[in-house]
Amino acid sequence: MAKPYSLDLRERVVAAVEREGMTRHGAAARFGVAPSTAIGWVRRFRESGSAAPGQMGGRRPKTIRGEHRDWLVGRCRERDFTLRGLVVELAERGLKVDYRSVWEFVHAEKLSFKKKPCTPASRIDRTWRAGASRGRRVKVGLTRAGWCSSTRPGPRPIWRRCAVGRRAATGSRAKRHSAIGRP
Repeated sequence: MAKPYSLDLRERVVAAVEREGMTRHGAAARFGVAPSTAIGWVRRFRESGSAAPGQMGGRRPKTIRGEHRDWLVGRCRERDFTLRGLVVELAERGLKVDYRSVWEFVHAEKLSFKKKPCTPASRIDRTWRAGASRGRRVKVGLTRAGWCSSTRPGPRPIWRRCAVGRRAATGSRAKRHSAIGRP
């Protein structure tokens, strides 16, 4: 936040206008401030008798307080909610607030509510990669174990389609060697 101009500068600008009879624009040019600034200082001096700056900053009271605060805390603990839904409910109760005010209130009071996933967890297949941390769940069928949605699954293994290959896959080592003709 910017600091106000010094009281000394304000008084010199006002004195140039009031005592010396300069125009506000002339006084602003002489002291290197904007004409609108000089106009405002002279107006303030004529209305209040002082060119001192008003209060800057300060604590604003919270919008949701008193009985509305008590009702909202109870409402949030009672059942599920959405922030937009709370804005509407507060408006119905006569308190007009915006989304951000409700978010700040819920955050300050630690009244978070996490939405349930849109699809139930799969009973047949896991919904996270093998070995990965069990964080955010994903919809079943979108992510296979071992690869992510930004990559394609690799090529399938190629099996030899000859008799030797079938025997090797299902039979013993001796059968395989005898088919090839080795001892």
